[in-house]
Amino acid sequence: MPYNTRLLARARSRLAEIRDENAAERQKRIRTVYTRIPEIEAIDNQLRAQMIELARLAVSRKDDSKEKMDALQEKNLSLQMRRAELLVENGYPLTWTDEIYSCPRCHDTGKDSSGICSCLEALYNRELSNSLSSLLRNGNESFETFDLSLYSDQYSEFFQCVPREYMHKVFTFCREYAKNFSATSENLLFQGEAGLGKSYLSACIGREVAEKGYTVFYDTAVSVFSAFEKQQFSRDQDEAEAAGARVSNMLSCDLMILDDLGTEMMTPMVMSALYTLINSRLNTKKPTLINTTLYPDELSSRYSSSICSRLNGFYKTIHFAGTDIRAILKTRR
Repeated sequence: MPYNTRLLARARSRLAEIRDENAAERQKRIRTVYTRIPEIEAIDNQLRAQMIELARLAVSRKDDSKEKMDALQEKNLSLQMRRAELLVENGYPLTWTDEIYSCPRCHDTGKDSSGICSCLEALYNRELSNSLSSLLRNGNESFETFDLSLYSDQYSEFFQCVPREYMHKVFTFCREYAKNFSATSENLLFQGEAGLGKSYLSACIGREVAEKGYTVFYDTAVSVFSAFEKQQFSRDQDEAEAAGARVSNMLSCDLMILDDLGTEMMTPMVMSALYTLINSRLNTKKPTLINTTLYPDELSSRYSSSICSRLNGFYKTIHFAGTDIRAILKTRR
């Protein structure tokens, strides 16, 4: 895959921070062990001195160098065994003071036999998600802060359910979807009146999926279709290229979240862009989540049959219930 140089530099910087954090943790462990078991510090000093002497003897041409090296190596092995005994006797694992690596595959270098290690790629994907998703970057949406008390605990004739109980099921589904997200996750269509938490829970999903290292693009329908339009019609080459890069990311990211479908002004270009977005991602089997206040009959009257047939056939519909929670929050302030 092609990498953005700036974002790859950020990912490498984060990997360097991880190495520093691990090195600091190792030094903390060593200091604690030395305080509790002074003999280990003395052994480590001896081992370092022996390594220096072994290096000196390795380049020496004296006749007795090999004998001295053999004797030193024997002493070295004895000291290492004593060190291991002391660690175990005091309740520490044998590897407690060894180097610490977050990635056993590349030892936090970011490189493996194939080039870029998966750990660096995951950090890159996170940077890419943060750079693409303004809502995720600026918001504080998380499953931990989702407030079910904003939904009524009284039976609703209109929704034929108790909104709080029903939305608890929706919340649980969204949390599990994010937790178990993979390249084979299903497409979702969130439907419901404005202010019921569709955008919020979408952002919660997007944030957690991005934290897992997947690329996420989250934007409103108006902004998304504007990018398609600029890519095709802008006379400013830089603007057209920037819009083209955004469209490319929308089509190729691991999870595309299209917010507020139905708020855009309908034009033939918008219809074509929506079809391209939905169909391209279906063809490449990349999950998409769409939010809308439009119900099935409104969708069918607004969009083409080719779009609606794909939404009906390849998307799992999640209905939202309740009363506008933004109005409720306003009364609580």
